[in-house]
Amino acid sequence: MTALLDIRDLRIRFGTTEAVRGISLQLDEGEVLGLVGESGSGKSVTALAILGLLGAAAQVTGQILWKDADLLRLPENALRQLRGKEIAMIFQEPMTALNPAMRIGDQVAEGARAHSPSWTDRDAKRKAIAALEAVAIPDAARRYNDYPHQFSGGQRQRILIAMALINRPRLLIADEPTTALDVTVQAQVLELLKELQRQYGLAMLFISHDLAVVGQVASRMAVMRAGEIVETGPAARLLTAPQNSYTRSLLAAVPTLRSDRNQPLAKVG
Repeated sequence: MTALLDIRDLRIRFGTTEAVRGISLQLDEGEVLGLVGESGSGKSVTALAILGLLGAAAQVTGQILWKDADLLRLPENALRQLRGKEIAMIFQEPMTALNPAMRIGDQVAEGARAHSPSWTDRDAKRKAIAALEAVAIPDAARRYNDYPHQFSGGQRQRILIAMALINRPRLLIADEPTTALDVTVQAQVLELLKELQRQYGLAMLFISHDLAVVGQVASRMAVMRAGEIVETGPAARLLTAPQNSYTRSLLAAVPTLRSDRNQPLAKVG
């Protein structure tokens, strides 16, 4: 079966620094792949390369195949048609990802208008309200005209999810979607993502530094270190019997209720 997304020998360089060094990844239709690793390992840069959002400073080589087209070689206008429609992304930090001077309803509806220019404002508003309701924003129709600062951190993250899913993309890239949230809200957002993934049959690339979080949503994991993939496999195996020493270090560096508070956590390396 042909992969929905097929990344081959991807290399990303900024000047003399090679941020991603020849990685290859495949993601099938409806699959959830977790991409994990410490900060600076190249996870987010890889995600931005998929959508062509790295800018002129980046030198990107390799192939990113989507429906037999190489995204690295598509013209910008063709990429714009894909972004938000077939491939969507939830960015980190909802307070900075949302425009503080723009009503949240208009921000959600903007994606619908961009890919359905024949729609009226009423059509776009109706779809935006439905998207907000789908992510459990209470009284969505009334709150359509509210601004981001009037929502909690968890609600702002739900708004970002609504923006990403309004056009029913085939692939959702979730870049550290729970990092800025407390544990209780984090669990709620993870459950929401799992439910929406099942409901819409989405493929998902879930990016995080936290293996335990990724293990709750992903069926398969790829572990990234210093721009390289060092281990891939079923999520259950990587969490219980990792083969690579770096993966074992990542797991050992996570504190648990059984951790000896008098001992330092394991060093990642």
